[in-house]
Amino acid sequence: MIEDRKDIYKELEHRVLVLDGAMGTMIQQYKLDEEDYRGERFKNHPSELKGCNDLLSLTKPSVISEIHRAYLDAGADILETNTFNATSVSMADYHIEAVVYEMNLVASQLAKAEAEAYSKLTPSKPRFVAGAIGPTNKTASMSPDVNDPGFRAISYDQLVEAYSEQVTGLLDGGVDLLLVETIFDTLNAKAALYAINVILAARNQRIPVMVSGTITDASGRTLSGQTVEAFLNSVSHIDLLSLGFNCSLGAEQLNPFIEELSRKAPFYVSAYPNAGLPNQFGQYD
Repeated sequence: MIEDRKDIYKELEHRVLVLDGAMGTMIQQYKLDEEDYRGERFKNHPSELKGCNDLLSLTKPSVISEIHRAYLDAGADILETNTFNATSVSMADYHIEAVVYEMNLVASQLAKAEAEAYSKLTPSKPRFVAGAIGPTNKTASMSPDVNDPGFRAISYDQLVEAYSEQVTGLLDGGVDLLLVETIFDTLNAKAALYAINVILAARNQRIPVMVSGTITDASGRTLSGQTVEAFLNSVSHIDLLSLGFNCSLGAEQLNPFIEELSRKAPFYVSAYPNAGLPNQFGQYD
C-alpha cells in the first residue's frame, strides 16, 4: 500500500507538501564541541572540524536522526539530507574530501530510515527524502578578486565532477528526490543539473528534481544578476518537479517573487524562506 501511494506527483495533485526546516540551526541547539565533530574516527585529524555539519552523519548520526524525527513530528512530508555542503569542493576546507561519497550515502540512509518508519505508521501520508545539493563555496561565473574580473576560482568541469560524486552517493543511499538548492550562481546549478542528467541516464534511472534559487535583495535578482524570469528560463530545459526560492529573504519579502514564479513556471512551485540573517554570534534571533 505504501509503494502505491509513494508517488510525489500524485500527492501534489491533491495537497501541499511540507518541506522540513533548517538543519544548521537545529544542530546549533546541541552545542556540540570539537570532540563531537571528530568522534573516534577523526580524533587525530590535523584540521579543525567543528562547524562541519555534514560530517555529523558519520560522527554523530544519532543527532541527525533525532533532528529528522523532530521535523517529521512537526508534520514534514519531505526530509532533506544532511548534505548541503557535502561536495569535495566545500570539504576541501576541512581536508576531508576522501569521505564525501560516504557522507552522502550515510546521510541519505539516515533520512530514509526515519521517513520510511513514519510512512509505515501512516501509509496514507507517505514521506519523501530529498537529497540536498548546495551551491558549494565557489562561484563559476564571477571572480572573487575585484582586481581580476576574468579570474575564476573553479571551472564548470570541476563542479560537474564534484556534483557527480555527491549525486552518486545520494542515489546509492536511496533518496526519493534530488534538490539543487540555495542557487546564487545559475552556472553552478547548471553543472549540478548536468551531472544529475548524465548519472541518471547512465543508471537508466528516473528521479524527480527540485530546484531552488536565492534572491539576494529587494531588487529580485540572484547574486549572479538574474531576474526571476531569467532564472526560470535558464533551468526550464530540465524536466523539473518544482522550481522555487529559499534562504536570504523572509517570507513577506519573498512572497512577490514566489507569486511571479507561480504565474510563469510550468512546474510546481516551492518556497522556504529562512529565519533572517545571523547576529554577531552566528545565532539566529
